[in-house]
Amino acid sequence: MGRQENNPDTSDVLVVGGGPAGMFAAAAAVISGAKVTLLEKNERLGRKMSITGGGRGNLTNTASLNDFINNVPGNGRYLFSALSRFSSADCRKFLKELGVPTKEEECGRVFPVNEQAGKVVDALEEYLTVSGVRLIYLVRAAELLLANRRCQGVIAAGRRIFAGKTAVIATGGASYPQTGSTGDGYALARQAGHQVTPRHPGLVPLCLAEQHLCRQLQGLSITNPLLTLTTAEGKTIAIERGDVVFTHFGISGPAALRLSRVVSKQKTAAGVCDLCLLMDVLPEMSEESLADLLLSMASEQPQKAIINIIKQLLPGRLAAICARMLQVSEHQKSGETSKGAWREAARLFKNLPFTITGTRPLAEAMVTAGGVSVRELDPRTMASRLVDGLYFAGEVIDVDAYTGGFNMQIAFSTGWVAGLSAAEKAGFPAATYKQE
Repeated sequence: MGRQENNPDTSDVLVVGGGPAGMFAAAAAVISGAKVTLLEKNERLGRKMSITGGGRGNLTNTASLNDFINNVPGNGRYLFSALSRFSSADCRKFLKELGVPTKEEECGRVFPVNEQAGKVVDALEEYLTVSGVRLIYLVRAAELLLANRRCQGVIAAGRRIFAGKTAVIATGGASYPQTGSTGDGYALARQAGHQVTPRHPGLVPLCLAEQHLCRQLQGLSITNPLLTLTTAEGKTIAIERGDVVFTHFGISGPAALRLSRVVSKQKTAAGVCDLCLLMDVLPEMSEESLADLLLSMASEQPQKAIINIIKQLLPGRLAAICARMLQVSEHQKSGETSKGAWREAARLFKNLPFTITGTRPLAEAMVTAGGVSVRELDPRTMASRLVDGLYFAGEVIDVDAYTGGFNMQIAFSTGWVAGLSAAEKAGFPAATYKQE
């Protein structure tokens, strides 16, 4: 671990934050030949990165550039240049050279072959150390050192000064604060005059009003339902499909996480959440086809209780709840149930209603939506348009993506471009690094 001390010399590139964006910024800058110092507030690098992908390390995604950007609801087009300069293929090549071979899994998700995110962080830390990057731990940047609208370093807590010809702010967002992402970069950005857009959870479980149902369904997984988010007036505002898991407070799973950005944004803006959720638990069938199937099953099994017919299509606990919603006795014989009741059942299975009250807090989110306004940053270099020699990278910027390795690649790409650009500003020709 690096020592805690003042840096007596001026670095060419001073990187603030040792997460994925900061480590890649430092790597790119040192490859360019710059003298680099990296400041990290924790006792080690990459604490949040070490838990990505459930600890397996979902590092990037092999989606094409356009498909990648389509998976970035938060200012995706801003990233076109950065993702072009340092792509998923470039990232995998770089990691392989560090002794971290990767593998592709479903939906283009990329993991290290050893499935250990912490080992990726170890490899990056070793590379930075061997390359001559000065790593200084347990240092929190409190202020920017500014003069004549130029950044000349940072002032750390305790008034320690770390000088730099250029500085890259890669302090992360405000999610998972226990890993060190406590929003420090927002204050630094504001000091430089930057606008910081409202922050809200980007990937986080949804909370439902139907707490009694949530408790009954807790732990139940629904495979690939269709979720439709609507206003109270019935206007559709978002649709997602993917696995869902019921929790004691609501729902989680990929589809719920993708919807959470819309929900949290509305609640942040309006202070309340007035949205409805319709869950289609059998999306492969039309309502008419489902009704015909139920009528056929009832006709073929007239002595069976309604609940046992429904259980042939839905998990037991959900089947019981649906039977109660239909206001019929679970034990009523299917052959004695009217055609209208079965058609109503089909309608319910295609439109299971819930009321959304909001999301879990930002501290529990996988990623922060909102941050330093991209309007004030040059997308080609990640440079501040307001202060010379100042760069931003990673989650501190107002960009956020869906799950699948996209957010990690954004950190890698913006960090890499910021590091190259900062080194070039300090007088070192930008190094080229592309997958052949």
